[in-house]
Amino acid sequence: MNHYPKSIINLIRNFSRLPGIGEKTAERLTMHLLRASSSEAKQLAHSILELKEKSMLCRRCFSMSDKEVCRICSDPSRIQELLCVVEQPTDMAAIEKSGAYSGLYHILQGVLSPMDGIGPDDIRIKELISKVKKGEIKEIVIATSTNVEGESTASYLINLLEKYPVKISRIASGVPVGGDLKYVDQVTLKRAMESRYEI
Repeated sequence: MNHYPKSIINLIRNFSRLPGIGEKTAERLTMHLLRASSSEAKQLAHSILELKEKSMLCRRCFSMSDKEVCRICSDPSRIQELLCVVEQPTDMAAIEKSGAYSGLYHILQGVLSPMDGIGPDDIRIKELISKVKKGEIKEIVIATSTNVEGESTASYLINLLEKYPVKISRIASGVPVGGDLKYVDQVTLKRAMESRYEI
């Protein structure tokens, strides 16, 4: 890499600090920008600066937004009594892409992980309970991941929410469509068996 000028080396290093970007990909991205027009490069730089200057957390759901209240929370056509609890904004985005949900969200901004020193006060559980106490939520869908941390967070939330007059549900998980049973792990098969339904 030392055969490049300092400006190119700096950009390759900066790109390679990004998650999932190795040195070869960083080099390809840098070479692409080198060949791109000045306006294209300025547009990219501007969008990065704008991201840092204008992005904030929605004060209602704690997702990323460029306003105090995000597009989903301010949409009157969403089901206001239905709340889906997810770990991160990326989980919310995945559910939105599916088109299968039309309620509101609550982003925990993490999961319980005692090994990493993350307890109930380190994620947005107090804010969730505060929403529930207002009495406007009728159903909570817990959509944390099915790994150990996600499952323990779901269990903790279920225990906490059971004392309130809300219906609590957990997203089903199991064998993916088109999945071959012999390649599916035991935890997934167990969840699929437990989530079976009558036909």
